[in-house]
This record gives sequence, structure tokens and C-alpha cells, in this order.
Amino acid sequence: MSDPEYDIVIVGAGPSGAIATLYAKRAGLSVCLTDKQTFPRDKICGDALSGKAVTILRELDLFDAIGDLPGAEIHTVTFGSPDNTRVDIDLTRSSNQDYMTGFVIRREILDNLLFTRAQQVADTTIEGFTVRDVLKDGDTVCGVTGKTASGETRSIRGKVVFGADGFNSIVARKLDLYSHDPDHWIVALRCYYKGVKGLTDQIELHYVDEVIPGYFWIFPLEEDYANVGIGMLHEHIKREKIDLKVALANVMKSQAFSPRFEDAEPMEEPVGWNLPAGSKHRKNHGNGFMLLGDAAGLIDPFTGEGIGNAFYSAKFAVDAAKAAIHAGDVSEKSLSAYDKTLWNEIGDELKVSSRLQKIGRSRTLLNLVIHKAERSQQIRDTIMGMMANEVPKKQLTNPLFYLKLLFS
Repeated sequence: MSDPEYDIVIVGAGPSGAIATLYAKRAGLSVCLTDKQTFPRDKICGDALSGKAVTILRELDLFDAIGDLPGAEIHTVTFGSPDNTRVDIDLTRSSNQDYMTGFVIRREILDNLLFTRAQQVADTTIEGFTVRDVLKDGDTVCGVTGKTASGETRSIRGKVVFGADGFNSIVARKLDLYSHDPDHWIVALRCYYKGVKGLTDQIELHYVDEVIPGYFWIFPLEEDYANVGIGMLHEHIKREKIDLKVALANVMKSQAFSPRFEDAEPMEEPVGWNLPAGSKHRKNHGNGFMLLGDAAGLIDPFTGEGIGNAFYSAKFAVDAAKAAIHAGDVSEKSLSAYDKTLWNEIGDELKVSSRLQKIGRSRTLLNLVIHKAERSQQIRDTIMGMMANEVPKKQLTNPLFYLKLLFS
């Protein structure tokens, strides 16, 4: 069975695929949106939505709908040092409140809303469709082939294919662009809890001895629930033979956190997933295709957050696709506009996060930075400004900026 040719075939209906569908329809492009699963479905994640992600949601008139979902609105980010010093970054001090509004919403809930909105505008939506291979016309990708939930083989042709199918992307694999580099790969573990003490309107990132290099997080959710987990660089896990479940249990049993978990009840077994970090600039496009979100390796190396960059990749991929389709040229050279625009927007930020990730490997530096911030409103406001995009990105890539900040 074959469909008519679409302008864009999107593999993966998670955040980047759904957002790409919404932008594509605004651009007047025809879309076939596919996913191997059926919505609603769970997606292992920290569940945090950054201000960057919220900016895109506002642009697509989704902010009010997101705000109505069960979850937590975030106004503070807490950083904890290995010696248990804590500093609160007050996001309400920012003049850019549109950018600084954050949420924690279960991905099962968030993704279902985004998918439902995308489904309403897509020309065709196919759930339960497992892509087996890409179609090619010569050396140009021109669609995908796969099996439906009923086992029927189906080919879907498009002028441009978006691989928005996550870290284990079949599109990337079939185009020989998948690579698992432990130096640029984070492994994380999540567990939902009920009854954790001290939950407020803040997300907490704790750089504790049990998880260095990495961090332990506590994110509030709706009612009395929390998303609790840890993330570490895969290279370190592999070298030190770390069991993440044991490490997570040890953190919660530690003197610093055991009082908060004494009455807490786990709602599931801890579950893990992989995060390809943007500390490495991976190839993300070619003749007739582009990779979006986790498939393109756009996870923030320091925070582990990926939805904001996934949203941006969706927006810029549609812009590039529209221009290429209208020009009748979907070659790698034409679609390189996507890579250039995307990395001009997020590249400096990812460089900064890569440097901060390296600081996060040093107990001494972590203690120094967090101690300084705890004592200085200027440093706290600077960190807030970095988060709010109020400090020029070029300034943030200069190591002298941090030396002046910390040693002034």
C-alpha cells in the first residue's frame, strides 16, 4: 500500500515531531506524521520544560493549554554542592518572564497533548507504524517503509524526511549516522515517588559525591508526586562499573536526603534511558532528510534537558524544508541551512554547558562555585541571566567571564 507523496514525512511523534507538524502546517506544507507507539504513552524523562521550550509553546499558542495540564509551575532552581551547600536561583527576578516560566509535566501527559494537536492538523497520522528502512531515489532519501500495527507493509513517500525518533533513531541508523560515544553520552535513571518532603515550586539539582560526575534531581509534579533521578556521563559509568540503581538508593539513604525520603513511596521501579549530549556536533542532515531532537544529539550536556532544543530543531527544520521544497532542491547543500541556523542559535549555549559539565566533574570546583553563588546576589543574578538568555552568549563562551565572576 502506498500513500501520495507528502512534502514532509515525520518519523516520531514525540515533542520534536509534533512541533514540526504544527510549524509545517503553518507553513502550508503537507505532512504525514508516524510513530511506532500509540498515544498516550509514557516516555522516560526528567519531565522538566525549560523557558526555552515555553517560548516555542507560546509561539504556537499552546501556553495556556500547557498551563492547564497537571504538573508544577517552576519559579526557582536550586543547586546543591557536594558538601551540601545550597543556592536558590530566583527566576522571578528576570525581566524576561516569558522565557523564564518553567514547568514539570509528565511526558505521558505533555506528549499526548502535543500529539493530539499535531494530529488535528496533519494530513495523515499513523500510530503503531514501525519504520524498517528509508526509501531512496538514487542517493536522496524520499520516504520510509515499515509495518503497521496489523502487520501490513507500507511505504510512505515524501520530499523531505524528518528523523524525530529519539536517541535510538532508526532513520539515523539506516543512514549510518548513529554512534554511541561514551564521552558524549549521558545515562539517566528516573523513579516517580509520592510523599517526598520539602517539595515547592523549585527544581533541585544536587551535585553529590555519590553521583559525580553527574547530578541527583528532585522535580515536583502534581499533587504530592515527584520525579526523582540521577544522570551520569556514560564514560564514567563504564570505567567505574557503576550501578545507577545502587547509586540512586545511596543518595536517598544519605544523611543529607534520608529525612526527605523517610515517608516517601516509590510508584514504580527505577527506569533508565540514554541521552546523546550536544557536547559533540553530529551530522544532522543530508540529501532529502534532517534529524531532529534526540536523534540529532541535542541534549544539554550540563542539565540533561532536551525538549527546548528539540523544539528549536523542529522549527528550523521546517524553515529549511519549506525553502528547499519551494526551490525544488532538497540536496544536502540546500538543507545545510538547517544545521547552520540551529547551531547559530544553540551552539554557544551547548559550548557553555559542555564547559560547565567539565566543572561538574570536580568536587572542589563545584563547592567553590556554589559557595560563591550562595554568598553573592550578583552571581545568583548572573546565573539567572544566563538561564534567561539575558547574558550575551558570546560572552558566556569566554573563560575570562567565569574567572572575573568568581574571583572578583
